[in-house]
Amino acid sequence: MRRASVARPGLLGIAAACAALLSGCAIYRAKPLPTRPDLARAPALTVPVRNLGVPGLGPQPFDPARGLTETNIVTLAVVDNPRLKAARLRAGIARAQLLQAGLLPDPQLSGGLAKSSYLTGYNALLAEDIQALITRGAAEGAARAHLEQVNLDILWREWQVAERARELFIETRSLARLRLLLDRRRRLLGRVYRQDEASLRHREVTVGEVTADFLAWNAAAAQWRSFQLRENQVRHALDELLGLAPGVRLRLRGGPGERPVTAAEYRAALAALPNRRPDLLALRAGYHSEEERLREAILAQFPLLDAGVTKARDPQDGVQSIGFNVTLTLPIFNRNRGPIAVGRASRAYLLKAYQASLDETTSQADEVWRSVAIMRHQLETLDRRLGGLERAAAAARRNLRRGTVTLPEYARVDSDALATRSQAIELRSSLAQAQAVLAMLLALPL
Repeated sequence: MRRASVARPGLLGIAAACAALLSGCAIYRAKPLPTRPDLARAPALTVPVRNLGVPGLGPQPFDPARGLTETNIVTLAVVDNPRLKAARLRAGIARAQLLQAGLLPDPQLSGGLAKSSYLTGYNALLAEDIQALITRGAAEGAARAHLEQVNLDILWREWQVAERARELFIETRSLARLRLLLDRRRRLLGRVYRQDEASLRHREVTVGEVTADFLAWNAAAAQWRSFQLRENQVRHALDELLGLAPGVRLRLRGGPGERPVTAAEYRAALAALPNRRPDLLALRAGYHSEEERLREAILAQFPLLDAGVTKARDPQDGVQSIGFNVTLTLPIFNRNRGPIAVGRASRAYLLKAYQASLDETTSQADEVWRSVAIMRHQLETLDRRLGGLERAAAAARRNLRRGTVTLPEYARVDSDALATRSQAIELRSSLAQAQAVLAMLLALPL
């Protein structure tokens, strides 16, 4: 009876210790997926601009009722883009992985009881994984480099979203100007065609003239229909980028903050590209992370070692003993060759991937740089031609009021001027968008 009374407090103590350990464990709770969209009904800026990582993005007054500027649109996109919100949570995963890599391995406790007719014996072993302590530094270094890679990947995605927001702002503003010109041209040519139809009945014009005017009006109408589809597409793309519900109408003001890149700036930015572009820096961090993983795999090829302390009491004689226990895994067959081979192959792949990205970036930047120069020259030529056409259209308009030219004659001149003006708006928009793309490719501040 005395032996039973002595054993009961020990069991209660073990139970109490287990309960204390379990009380600190995490609890799983299911979290269901959403069943409806989470889109804003109106633009709202909830994060200060200084908290964003995009360089060159400075604070600016935010007033949707007055109109949103290019900086407002870019800021909204970086803050509220749904894909970016999800991507930022990857940093939390990487931070958790860094925490996991830095944690010490938990000790292992094992034991047993043995009972004879005289005594109750026991044995207990407390052991620790020494191998995990040896590779801990390399594992932690790999996780830290991976966290840096994830943060740089997120920053690069923010730059891409900012650049896309600039493109959509530029295109939306140019479409607003195009709408007036295309609608005016369509209505003017339609008026000419309807007048020709009436004149044809009185044999005042030929069928060929009516047919030519009909084809011109039909082409303008087709252009107007394509414009409506394009305007709808751009409007929805902008709403989607900003995390707004479909149909939200944004009031925009101002023009693009374009600043041409000089030849000297282009060469300097291209030379500094590996140290400035977030995606290249992210690949570099990924390469360092893989090097640390390879170092961890090489360290793990050495003999696996577990060490611990054993305490026991013999159930027959009651002799108590304390000893040291070591478990050694001999590196004869495995030697961790698989993870080492994977690590070396992964490092070789990342090295080539980095070089390929650097080569591709250089080629893309050169293409856009030359495209900007070509479009700038084309725009200068088009502006000179447009000046002459608009002077001719103004003269034809005056002569139409005086009655010295007919409506079809005036329409042909004014239609050419309107078509050329539309081309200039489109070309100027393409030039501004190309300059925004070039700034992103060169990692220049906004």
